[in-house]
Amino acid sequence: MSGDGSGRDAGQGLDHGAGLGHGTGLGHGAELLEVFATLADTLIDDYDVVDLLQTLVDASVDLLDVDASGILLADQHGDLDLIASTSESSRLVELIQLSADEGPCIESFRGGMAVAVPEISAVAGEWPRFAQAAADAGFASVYAVPLRLRRTTIGTLNLFRTASEDLDELETRAAQAMADVATIGILHERTLRASDAAREQLERALQSRVTIEQAKGVVAFTASISVEDAFERLRTHARSSRRSLADVARDVVERRLEL
Repeated sequence: MSGDGSGRDAGQGLDHGAGLGHGTGLGHGAELLEVFATLADTLIDDYDVVDLLQTLVDASVDLLDVDASGILLADQHGDLDLIASTSESSRLVELIQLSADEGPCIESFRGGMAVAVPEISAVAGEWPRFAQAAADAGFASVYAVPLRLRRTTIGTLNLFRTASEDLDELETRAAQAMADVATIGILHERTLRASDAAREQLERALQSRVTIEQAKGVVAFTASISVEDAFERLRTHARSSRRSLADVARDVVERRLEL
């Protein structure tokens, strides 16, 4: 797929050339290596899907020149669900894409290719609901990366920016590399287990996500803070206590933990 004059550029290759964005220069070498090590661990050990993908989206914001990130993952029927996000803003934009069945993340999943939209307002005619939701959230550009291995695409990693420009070449390569490692980990685990177990794993991931959303509401209400701050409080506690986000959320919902 190639650019069509609407501000969208998609393709198998991620070499966008020089001058497409200032980026960060990927000056977080040690952190990037740590992320790859964490994602690679999924190949040799048990893991929680939600924690894996939350690690991926958190790392993409920490290490790349993006402001928010989210992941859509396909179920056994090929229907996409939102599994992880870094902010309420990106979460809402992802949900709008799913409900409207339009947007760069949907196109990236269906085509198995990266989709770059350096100026979201330029695609308002093609994807009106997505463009409006992104504008309302303060996002000006987006880069969607397929979770893909050969001909199998299982979801997308979606990177949102408030600036109207594309990611640079190094960052697009790093984003695709992180997505590739996560994809290999998920597919490896599914291969080791029967198809029924894979479906159960995804169902557990979706249930965990529901519990996390409930916990965000509980913390926001009891602490009189925003849902965004409540989510950050949950993530911070999970990291500091070295527990999974889903387990912390379950304790909050079942009143065993008060943040």
